[in-house]
Amino acid sequence: MTPEALELSLEKMRDQGVDRRAIAVFEAYWHQLAEGAQGVIPEDTIEPMGDLPELADLDVSDDERREALQRVAVVKLNGGLGTSMGMSGPKTALVALEGLTFLDIIARQIIALGERYGVRPPLLLMNSFRTHEQSLELLEQYPQLREQSLPLDFIQSREPKLRADDLAPVEWPADPSLEWCPPGHGDVYVALAASGILAQMQEQGIKYVFLSNADNLGASCDPDIAAWLLREDVPYAAEVTTRTANDRKGGHLAIRKEDGRLILRDTAMVAEGEDHYFQDNRRHQWFHTNNLWVSVDALAERLEDSDGVLGLPIVINRKTVDPTDKTSTKVIQVESAMGTAIERFEGSQAIRVPRSRFRPVKTTNELLLLRSDLFELDDDMLVRGLSDQPDPAIDLDDHYKYIADFDRLLPHGSPSLAGCSSFAVHGEVTFGSDVTCEGDVEVVADGAAEVPDGTHLQGRHDLT
Repeated sequence: MTPEALELSLEKMRDQGVDRRAIAVFEAYWHQLAEGAQGVIPEDTIEPMGDLPELADLDVSDDERREALQRVAVVKLNGGLGTSMGMSGPKTALVALEGLTFLDIIARQIIALGERYGVRPPLLLMNSFRTHEQSLELLEQYPQLREQSLPLDFIQSREPKLRADDLAPVEWPADPSLEWCPPGHGDVYVALAASGILAQMQEQGIKYVFLSNADNLGASCDPDIAAWLLREDVPYAAEVTTRTANDRKGGHLAIRKEDGRLILRDTAMVAEGEDHYFQDNRRHQWFHTNNLWVSVDALAERLEDSDGVLGLPIVINRKTVDPTDKTSTKVIQVESAMGTAIERFEGSQAIRVPRSRFRPVKTTNELLLLRSDLFELDDDMLVRGLSDQPDPAIDLDDHYKYIADFDRLLPHGSPSLAGCSSFAVHGEVTFGSDVTCEGDVEVVADGAAEVPDGTHLQGRHDLT
């Protein structure tokens, strides 16, 4: 953990043309690591949040909505590859619903906003080097998007993975690309500035950036929230929803005792032995959706004052240099989460939104649910739930983990889940067409098996 180890990383980043501000952020985190930073938020330093303003209670006119949409840009985090589902390209190239990919739906949501209000906010993707080309190709079928005055994408930064033993940049000649990693989505703020887009937004009178994950189709640009922000002159707002038992491992907002500011605590920030506090959804009742609204002027001012180093809390990610080889060199990836920026803006707020604005797809379990008859796209291309009952719990085993196998074993799409409360499959089971599920359903097979066309499933089914 010597200055020479740090300089090797900085030189490596400079050689790759990484922006000076991103290098400065990395250097600040390296020093924190070397000094023994743990990146945790102890329970005794925070207080739970109380009541919050609610989206449903906002009173906004159509004129206010139109005015607000002229002042908003939409940024989708699109740097992720669908590797957890066996994909080699952008996850958003995957078919999500009604034969449309995530990117199709995102583009059509923006176009539908323009058709409804006569104002179309610009759409920008924060891509990685690996998602840039294919994502822009997918959007070529929407020429309306090319009419916007801002570019369709910008590229997130990258940084060296660090050896866990001495914090020097790892070397991996077998695949040098594995020596690099993204710096987490907290990089979005520096990337906007480094690309020049933040300055363009200011020049064009854009007042707010709406940030969200591209795999969350519930995160549409809501003009009511935009109008509320403009009316109240809020510098930063996070969307939260009521925390449930299924959200116990997801981040929550809290109030820092030291200065009364809102903060975000994610799983990686929990102090040892305090999981029970973190997972208590009665104590910490507001789940962080990662849908964020940030004042362009306030962000530019913070970045200018800090020379690009916002000082977001460090996130320490311990892995192996080759994630598929657990015997490869142990490394540390230094990251930050964009939602932690809430503590950097005085006057930050949170707003309560319905669960429908949080519909992420991280696994094939969630993909099955989204593709089922429980959801459809409305005229505004918003994902609409067709049931007032809680979503059924989905548990597909590893035979369905990768998208190629998922599609092979479900050639006719998802079974009907309209009357289902839970759906579990253990084994390599191929489902026929027009299969319906009722109540709690569990399908178990020792080897390859089939569920015939038209089968009605209820309870446990052991297949041979």
